[in-house]
Amino acid sequence: MPRQITIDPVTRIEGHAKITIQLDEAGNVDNVRFHVVEFRGFERFCEGRPFSEMPGITARICGICPVSHLLASAKACDRILSVDIPPAAEKLRRMMNLGQIIQSHALSFFHLSAPDFLLGWEQPPERRNLFGLAAAEPELARRGIRLRQFGQEVIETLGGRKIHPAWAVPGGVRTALTPAGREALKARLPEAKESALMALDRFKKVLSTHKQELQVFGNFPSLFVGLVAPNGTWEHYDGHLCVMDSVGNVICDHADPTQYGSIIGEAVETSSYLKSPYYKPLGYPGGMYRVGPLARLNIARQMGTPQADEELSRFKTLGRGAVNASFMYHYARLIEILACVERLEEMLDDPDLLGTRLRADAGVNSLEGVGVSEAPRGTLFHHYNVDEKGVIRRVNLIIATGQNNLAMNRTVAQIARHYLTGSTISEPMLNRIEAGIRAFDPCLSCSTHADGRIALRVALLDAKGQVLDVANRL
Repeated sequence: MPRQITIDPVTRIEGHAKITIQLDEAGNVDNVRFHVVEFRGFERFCEGRPFSEMPGITARICGICPVSHLLASAKACDRILSVDIPPAAEKLRRMMNLGQIIQSHALSFFHLSAPDFLLGWEQPPERRNLFGLAAAEPELARRGIRLRQFGQEVIETLGGRKIHPAWAVPGGVRTALTPAGREALKARLPEAKESALMALDRFKKVLSTHKQELQVFGNFPSLFVGLVAPNGTWEHYDGHLCVMDSVGNVICDHADPTQYGSIIGEAVETSSYLKSPYYKPLGYPGGMYRVGPLARLNIARQMGTPQADEELSRFKTLGRGAVNASFMYHYARLIEILACVERLEEMLDDPDLLGTRLRADAGVNSLEGVGVSEAPRGTLFHHYNVDEKGVIRRVNLIIATGQNNLAMNRTVAQIARHYLTGSTISEPMLNRIEAGIRAFDPCLSCSTHADGRIALRVALLDAKGQVLDVANRL
């Protein structure tokens, strides 16, 4: 008899989700769905607010990546003002985004994912966590904590607080870097770089012992979308949209990110509150694409800093044209952390960071504004329409996790087909399915536009929809 498995809730992710696994008459995996079951509605309840409030409001979408929304929103508001922000303000925004990427990637790698592949998939859950990692590899765990702390200090030094800084505003930023803040960050740079290099060396050893995961954890052809500098260098704040296929061919280059609507379509499935964006020329669902560190490194020709460029060269040898294994998101995050630290090294002596001309002043000069930047998890779009008084009439947000939705569904299906045997869900199998989702580092509160505990539910159903087994992770 066909059966169905449900995993509910999914753990060690930001937000709530469940997974349904449908078996066919022969007991084989027929279909798998990743459901996001929380709803927030930011796009709608921002209507009627003055556009100038949007950076502060949308930063509250998430406590993990508030800076990402703060910057994308401020860029959209810059467009409504129709201004070019002062050079110092752009450099300062870039600096804060580097800190955001460091702290978020460190959280994802060391706290959420490393316990799986460093301690072992079969380890009991009470050991397979950050505390277990600290017991097994105390120096690595300590450096992971310190690395995330460094990223948060970059944010706090500029914005006055680590979470939800009210700092980037329409037309620029509120405050510059102080000389004391600059010296404090410079003092932390050597340790941060050493920690990033240590983690990279450790993960490269993981690649030699996890060949099966490389083949099974989301290893399939897809498109990759992200921002890139005009010369092909890795970009995180500005640049052009680039679309690459699974063998490394660039099929859309130098696209204006504010014209994203001609490239990206948005579909909605009844089984989830998560949008399913797709590449328009290929339609839905054939236009499935991935965003985030894996996509950015596939698209980039170089990182733009010496040691990160060396790591990118090694990374690219692991694919044929493009690296398609979602397990490699972890490697890509570490390379991006290294690139961010090196860029901070290069820019901290820039006198503009201590400047006083930080904001362009103007009124409403355009009734529409689009802000696009790279969040740690991928390309982030904020699109606002306003009236003549600057009151928000429409908001559209396209979040990185939503853009990875189709790929996450395919990933959990691939893992389930490989590891699921019988009609019950073993804990190690449950953990591997969860790890496939964690590779994308999803931020579900961002992408559904809920507070509460991180949770996952997996249900196993037969072909008629009868529940055979349920696994809950609370």
